[in-house]
Amino acid sequence: MIKEIKFTDKALKQINNLLSKKEKDSYFRIAIKGGGCSGFQYDFSIDNKKNDNDLSDHRILIDATSANLLKGSVVDYSEELIGNSFKITNPQNKSSCGCGMSFSL
Repeated sequence: MIKEIKFTDKALKQINNLLSKKEKDSYFRIAIKGGGCSGFQYDFSIDNKKNDNDLSDHRILIDATSANLLKGSVVDYSEELIGNSFKITNPQNKSSCGCGMSFSL
């Protein structure tokens, strides 16, 4: 169970929409990876495999390490003129870049 991470209704609706177009056993994965202009970046993908260290809820997977770095975060889906994307408001961020996908801790 994914605790201490909130998902807005818009984010859950978009996740369900994406998964409805995939295989029945597909998951929406959120991960934090090294890289980007600020040191870390959010990664969103569709995955067919649940790993032993994954936390899950509503067909959403987050590995334990990423979940720890996302504690207290809010995952939202934003529809803007420049494009649609998932956005994470993470209280653990010390700084982030203009794109909102790269950050430092």
